[in-house]
Amino acid sequence: MASMTGYYSGGLRTQDTHLKSGNVIITDAPPDNNGKGEAFSPTDLVCAALSSCMMTIMAMAAEKEGIDLTGLKSDIVKIMAANPRKIAEIQITFTHPDLKATDVQKLKLERAGRTCPVALSLAEGLTQTIVFNW
Repeated sequence: MASMTGYYSGGLRTQDTHLKSGNVIITDAPPDNNGKGEAFSPTDLVCAALSSCMMTIMAMAAEKEGIDLTGLKSDIVKIMAANPRKIAEIQITFTHPDLKATDVQKLKLERAGRTCPVALSLAEGLTQTIVFNW
């Protein structure tokens, strides 16, 4: 049974619907690939999925440690390769300057994030450059 549906609406735009919630994500091809660039591109979503998954798994680990991760921010950079066209590197910098955690707890959070399901699902050739600013 499907948990999502996808629909191509023309003009290099797609629409995906999460069936349980009804939430919709629209994607556009980027301008450098003949698209409008008016929404996330599919490759943007891969990068955002990595960041979101890492934050979610870190938040789960933080809760076990009694740490409040609210306010954690990420800055995401996508670097594309030309031939073949694919994501070559995802750079994510996590920042939470007021985090109340020990150095050991911070390491636990970092390990948890680096082993999230999306991180483990991406191709080994895709470089994941992750920085933590606690």
